[in-house]
Amino acid sequence: MKFGLIFLLSAAAGILSGEHFHSFLAGFGVASVAVGAGYWLAFRCSTRYPQLALLMLMMGLIAKIGVTIAGVMWGLELNLINSPFVFSLSYLFFSIVVTYMYSKWREFQMSRTTDALTTKTA
Repeated sequence: MKFGLIFLLSAAAGILSGEHFHSFLAGFGVASVAVGAGYWLAFRCSTRYPQLALLMLMMGLIAKIGVTIAGVMWGLELNLINSPFVFSLSYLFFSIVVTYMYSKWREFQMSRTTDALTTKTA
């Protein structure tokens, strides 16, 4: 249900921003890469070394900001962002959606690992 709603909202937003579709796609791409880089750094070593959790979260935040700045500069240089409003709305929406998707993926991986450990011990 949630995935269908996300897909429906994404498709509707893409259609409504038809005149500024490049800005919409640039927002999607920058948000996806920025959240992915931040997520990868933030949760890479935090389970093995809990002492590094705060450092990894800060590095993830800095990576997300850095990727966002570089992506916006790159998009402006190539004239992909012709509507800052559409880009910012797209970036905001997909930043939330990609964060949700990564969280669900992590939850799925953790449950799969927990299930594998419980069946080994049984």
